[in-house]
Amino acid sequence: MINATKKWIFLKISGATLIPFMLWFIINLINFYDQGYSEVVKFFTNSSSKFLFSVFIINAYFFSALSISEVFEDYIANDKIKNVANKLLYTSAVVIPLITIILITKL
Repeated sequence: MINATKKWIFLKISGATLIPFMLWFIINLINFYDQGYSEVVKFFTNSSSKFLFSVFIINAYFFSALSISEVFEDYIANDKIKNVANKLLYTSAVVIPLITIILITKL
């Protein structure tokens, strides 16, 4: 299987799995929208919420990195700049979710 096909399949799968996570997060956000800070902390200290939110963040960054890399492939003609942009994108798509997950687990 060629890389473009793999990327397309991963993009579709991650987009499809992002929908239930987004619905879950929006429903929970609506539930504690008018609540205080303590309710938000209570939500994120629940171990199942931590796990689901971590998977949601990883999936969201994976999906966005794949999507943005397609834009780089289409609109950046210089191969050196394209490679650097993709490497920076993929690095940030790993580092930012890790930092977020580490900070959430410390709650």
